[in-house]
Amino acid sequence: MRRALVPVICGPLLLVASCALGGPGDDGGRLLPAPLGVTAVAGSATSVHVMWNSVSGGGADVAGYEVFCGTRKMAEVSAGEHMVDVVRLTPSTAYVFTVRARGTDGALGPPGPEVRATTPADVASDTRAPTPPGRPSGKVLGSRAVQLVWGRSTDDRGVASYDIWQGGTKIHSVGGAQTGTVVTGLRPGVRYSFTVRARDAAGNVSPASDPVPLTTAPGAQEGAGTAPARFRVGTHRTVGAYYLDLSWVPPTVDGVITEYGIELDGRPATSLVWGGTAPRATADYSFYVGRQAGVSYRVRIRAKLPDGTWGGYSPEVTVTTGP
Repeated sequence: MRRALVPVICGPLLLVASCALGGPGDDGGRLLPAPLGVTAVAGSATSVHVMWNSVSGGGADVAGYEVFCGTRKMAEVSAGEHMVDVVRLTPSTAYVFTVRARGTDGALGPPGPEVRATTPADVASDTRAPTPPGRPSGKVLGSRAVQLVWGRSTDDRGVASYDIWQGGTKIHSVGGAQTGTVVTGLRPGVRYSFTVRARDAAGNVSPASDPVPLTTAPGAQEGAGTAPARFRVGTHRTVGAYYLDLSWVPPTVDGVITEYGIELDGRPATSLVWGGTAPRATADYSFYVGRQAGVSYRVRIRAKLPDGTWGGYSPEVTVTTGP
């Protein structure tokens, strides 16, 4: 189940730069992966919403995450969290954020990629809140995710962000140009009620939209809405060896998808993790399957969502090596 966002406070940066981040347990923490898919979006003139992909593996269990603003540690959150609101920032200021995982043994992993966000200018005299978001609706994407959409709010100075609420708890924020989101990490067979509020640069918050009641599917139905789209598989031969050539479009979720699981003939074949910039449009990947022509394979793929849960599988495609 989604939890409330944790607001943290960060001082302004005079210089945006790469710096070494020291901490206890660094040597042992190298077994932990660096958090990927880190994003930072200004929520107002004095706040930034930081989000990252939950990590696992690397020979250690994750106990939580530490969020840094520059070289200063600003927050510690539990392993089940992968977003925070950093508040009380300075308007019109550039900030740089990184996130590190901490293992259950206390070892601190390496920092994820640096992300930058610039807070908009403050409007001290602005006391008028945006209008409520209009025409909210949603659909269930299986047992653990839902999709929400809403109409744009209006504001005399412009909408900076939208806050998504689950009941009486704020669970997420998106930029002011965005009018939809996918909420993941939900429980199967549970009835939820979501609302949306608009926020301007001065921090004025609109009244809540009409509620959107949604009940997730029972069982383990991940849902097509979280599956990679336009999945295609071909083959090619190089130096006597055959390779499968995969292409797909990542599912639409908030955050960046950096990991995929590929299944071959009904069994896990390989995991694909992007260490650099993960594609947001069409993704491509090839892997070796053998030297024999005329062999047929059944292939499908699924994405690990930013909250650490797996999305739905793509449709299965059958391909045969050789001419």
